Amino acid sequence: MSRLKIEIAVPESHVEQVVDALHAAGAGRVGTYARCASVWRTSGTWLPLPGSDPYDGEVGVVQRGDECKVESVCDREQARAVLEAVRAAHPYEEPVVHFLPLYEP
Repeated sequence: MSRLKIEIAVPESHVEQVVDALHAAGAGRVGTYARCASVWRTSGTWLPLPGSDPYDGEVGVVQRGDECKVESVCDREQARAVLEAVRAAHPYEEPVVHFLPLYEP
């Protein structure tokens, strides 16, 4: 079984909704534990381009703001369901969701 690390940038106001979505999609299982995730504050920058509908900010203006980074894990086979669940719970028009392969000897 191949595992993936999940990284998501999200506003602090939506961290619990995103963690709940991860859990509902089967992510966050580590041995006999469920809903495992790490969260820490970070800052981000973005430039909404014409045609975008930004959650925060204004089209054509560089934005900077506080966010949280949520990390968890899932099986490779769960990745599509996890991505769909995160997108449904996330307030951003284009949420940043990374899946990284994990080396497990």
